[in-house]
Amino acid sequence: MASKLFSPLTLRGLTIPNRAVVPPLCQYSATEGMANDWHMVQLGRFAVGGFGLVFSEVVSVLREGRITHGDLGLWSDDHVAPLKRITDFIRAQGAVPAVQLGHAGRKGSMQRPWEGNGPLGPDQFARGETTWDIVSAVAKPISEGFITPAALDAAGMAAIVEGFATGARRARAAGFDAVEVHCAHGYLLHQFLSPLSNTRNDAFGGDLAGRMRFPLQVIEAVRAAWPDNLPVFVRISAVDGADGGWTMEDSLAFARAMKPLGVDVVDCSSGGIGGSATGSKRIPRGYGFQLPYAAEIKRDAGLASMAVGLIIGPHQAEAALEAGDADLIAIGREAMNNPNWALMARGILEPGSTEEVFACWPPQHGWWMEKRAAVLEALGAPPG
Repeated sequence: MASKLFSPLTLRGLTIPNRAVVPPLCQYSATEGMANDWHMVQLGRFAVGGFGLVFSEVVSVLREGRITHGDLGLWSDDHVAPLKRITDFIRAQGAVPAVQLGHAGRKGSMQRPWEGNGPLGPDQFARGETTWDIVSAVAKPISEGFITPAALDAAGMAAIVEGFATGARRARAAGFDAVEVHCAHGYLLHQFLSPLSNTRNDAFGGDLAGRMRFPLQVIEAVRAAWPDNLPVFVRISAVDGADGGWTMEDSLAFARAMKPLGVDVVDCSSGGIGGSATGSKRIPRGYGFQLPYAAEIKRDAGLASMAVGLIIGPHQAEAALEAGDADLIAIGREAMNNPNWALMARGILEPGSTEEVFACWPPQHGWWMEKRAAVLEALGAPPG
């Protein structure tokens, strides 16, 4: 019996072969924004593993918009060819390559997470990594001890809007078929949205309409730069998980505002405004803990949604789709744990003969796995 998870989804003129998605997973392994063999293996293994849609990690649209020195970039035409090599491979495996475009704002000029996740320090300086000027909605650092950003003026905002639009055009030249605008996890566009980080008193601050204005300008510019027949995603932090912060009601209003701009899918995450990328002690973590956000966006804003966050098992993913809570299911860290998650999930949700199950695998793996399965079946349960 066919499963919902492994049914195709058509967005505009793009058909995604199944609804299992690898979301952006930052690797912080580039040099001057250039993709390398690490990124080829990191993303290529998910395409080999049967996922229908494979996102790059966040790609900085401007050099000064990086989180760390290891971020991927699209601020130069030189970045296109190394990414094209990767998208060609993803597409050759039958998957769809997608890109997330972002700007770190006040969460820039930082250490890689495993180096401390704070401001650059002696270890980074010793290997020649230096700080750079950062910007945000207002001149307020993430917290004490972090770099204070400059408050963006009209010229600075216009340059960033153009950076996103140019980044989208370069992303298309690099072979990506879907694009996502990163408005979540405490990065620049989220910094404008949240009342905790945006205390401006001009047209780009104040009430909800003012705080949404700049992110909506970016989304509109990306949509205009992206082909009409290909989809635009927007990732949001549905809630800040902090007193006085961004709420689900705000997210619904934001989704309704982006819908007439031509956004196709809202990718529903949470948290990140005050520290680590997705952390908030106020948001209880459990399996599928962000799924209700995707369900509410889909139901109340009338947009397709993508669910993400501790979705681990195939039946859990299938149930979310069958209930109509989301249109796509993002499998992040679980995919890092098991890059073949999608292939294995298909075998569970659509059981058949050994030959039928492994016919869905790339033949370079499936032929061998089919023979192995027959041997294991003959041997019985393995020793402990």
